[in-house]
Amino acid sequence: MSRTILIVLSEFGYWGEELVGPLAAFDRQGYQSVIATPTGKRAHALPPSLDPGYVDPPLGRSVTTPEVAVEARRVDESNRLDDPLSLADWIPERPYNSADGYLRKVEAYYRELGRVADDIARYDALVIVGGSGPIVDLANNGRVHDLVLAFVRAGKPILAECYGIACLAFARDWEDRASILWGKHVTGHCKEYDYKDGTGFFGVDFNMGPPPYPLEYILRDATGPDGRYHGNVGKETSVIVDYPFVTARSTPDSYPAGEKLVEVLESGLRRYGW
Repeated sequence: MSRTILIVLSEFGYWGEELVGPLAAFDRQGYQSVIATPTGKRAHALPPSLDPGYVDPPLGRSVTTPEVAVEARRVDESNRLDDPLSLADWIPERPYNSADGYLRKVEAYYRELGRVADDIARYDALVIVGGSGPIVDLANNGRVHDLVLAFVRAGKPILAECYGIACLAFARDWEDRASILWGKHVTGHCKEYDYKDGTGFFGVDFNMGPPPYPLEYILRDATGPDGRYHGNVGKETSVIVDYPFVTARSTPDSYPAGEKLVEVLESGLRRYGW
């Protein structure tokens, strides 16, 4: 069965392995992968993610093998990432309450969202690739939130990696503001693996120092008392499936996360890793 996967990338840098890991699984299955970015700009890999000699400070070792570095560079320099879909052109932006003619504008917003719900019928799953870039233009992007909610309402699976998982925690219906992760089991970048210094972004000469938010704390709160965050500190990989969500902690989880999403689609996998 031919399937199509929508992959959202940050315009401020994605981690190479976190794209090529899922892509490898999708290509093997013969899936079509469609790339989207917030404003339609071409995405690029974060330079450290293409360097097998780069030592990850919290882990004290390289997290990119020479083989993955070659594949990530090949994909990053190919035409696969050219001409991405623009979320800004596709998904409406919710108007400010202070906008002139607010009621008419919000009615138009909901009409356009209905068309987005129809549009995603062509996609079988959504992937949000991680890295530090999503901190800037995906995590608190209302259009990304509406896209996530459309997939959730359609009962379609979503794979999110690393800091891309923040999009799931923040994607909430404006009526009740309830977390879509409430009662779910997820993984994500744990506090022990966060940088103390050096968080950077593609195309910006700016060292943020540590990440601006500890993703682990956000996920612990978002899942509530009946769900759970799984850091799996010390374990080489951490992938959790709690349908419709597939979450991957960080770089080494990218390949197994892609394989688990394929199992979700092809074999009906609904729970894994907890």
